Amino acid sequence: MGKPWGCGDNSRLDQQVARQSRIGLVLISQNKMPIIATSAMRTITKTLMNQALSTTLPLSDGVQAALAVSLRGCEELIPQAEWVKKLTRSEATGQPLRIKLGLDPTAPDIHIGHTVVLNKMRQLQDLGHQVIFLIGDFTSLIGDPSGRNNTRPPLTTEQIKSNAETYYRQASLVLDPEKTEIRYNSEWCLPLGSMGMIQLAAKYTVARMMERNDFHDRFKAGTPISVHEFLYPLMQGYDSVALKADLELGGTDQKFNLLMGRTLQQEYGQEPQCILTMPLLEGLDGIEKMSKSKNNYIGIAEEANSMFAKVLSISDTLMWRWYTLLSFRSEADIAALKAEVAGGRNPKDAKVALAKEITARFHSAAAADSAEQDFINRSKGGVPDEIAEVALSGAPMGIGALLKAAGLAPSGSEATRLIDGGGVRVDSSVVSDKALKLAAGTYVVQVGKRKFAKVTLI
Repeated sequence: MGKPWGCGDNSRLDQQVARQSRIGLVLISQNKMPIIATSAMRTITKTLMNQALSTTLPLSDGVQAALAVSLRGCEELIPQAEWVKKLTRSEATGQPLRIKLGLDPTAPDIHIGHTVVLNKMRQLQDLGHQVIFLIGDFTSLIGDPSGRNNTRPPLTTEQIKSNAETYYRQASLVLDPEKTEIRYNSEWCLPLGSMGMIQLAAKYTVARMMERNDFHDRFKAGTPISVHEFLYPLMQGYDSVALKADLELGGTDQKFNLLMGRTLQQEYGQEPQCILTMPLLEGLDGIEKMSKSKNNYIGIAEEANSMFAKVLSISDTLMWRWYTLLSFRSEADIAALKAEVAGGRNPKDAKVALAKEITARFHSAAAADSAEQDFINRSKGGVPDEIAEVALSGAPMGIGALLKAAGLAPSGSEATRLIDGGGVRVDSSVVSDKALKLAAGTYVVQVGKRKFAKVTLI
């Protein structure tokens, strides 16, 4: 569960998956091949174990379309053949499939990188399936070891409760809250008790647990591994048993935990779930995973003007990656737009469309339109309609001290650097004199393209 987004964990458990089923490309006769854009087509043809799979089952148009939606932007779908069978059965019986996403409320808010897997949930929800938003209030007390080189500190009950309150509210900006089943894994984990926990632990061996890359690497390096960390993947797997999940979504770093759900469902006599992993989203720099610690993120609760401007700041190459993982536009629409850009259309047009779509999703269409106009005004040297107002005392005040006091620069040395770079304006005039002192009065101070403040100095 943990963070269902992140970097890959190419677990040795892949060998188990290879033994369980032979997965790969569903071979469909030419006249039944679904029309899928290039990125989804690449995903379909990327067999999970470099093995071929064939099926004699004719696929309906509806199943082909659902498969295309499932594969869009995904890293792996395991096992694909079983997912096709589940989709076919659901279509024939009218029984929605149960699709699970678990999140541990480890932080009070989320950024758009986190919404990659939520977008996939929404796409499957729109197909009529039952999505389950699982809040890991119990597993948060353990701490997810995924991708860690040391023990993750568990959260307190108060932290979990506070974070959980904001998680679903923010997730509801992507999911349809009226059609989403909300569950907490303390519902079944707490009643399990000591005896149940021991019985659950007996269903998996330490040797198999050590096949997990992060545990293997920490053991090899002599880094301590606490016994309670072994319980985390077991409890996440048990969530799938309790919910009778047909499909579980997560990030690539969650692969081991997701496959644990398949194993335990079989142990409890259930049909094993399929798993679908989504890749990480590169941040604004186009290199690193989107992360608050790297300051390359866009928060989903971020102010509309800032959100819009940040999307426009990404590279033209990264824009298409974001379209695939973040946009709700069809792949056919995206492919057509990409062809227009390749044919000479300004790529900024496509980037503006993406910025408006993302901003409208988390704010409103009107806010997106306003943010676009605000960006145009700023790019022309204009002042936004709404800027922060700051009152300072101490006139006359040096420009460096004023920038720091107004929150426009983190330090005096950074203020000096900004002035040297020509990035500071007072009442639209570029400041070049680091020794400038401002008398009492009101000034519009600008730093860079997006920071403004109306400063009243007394």
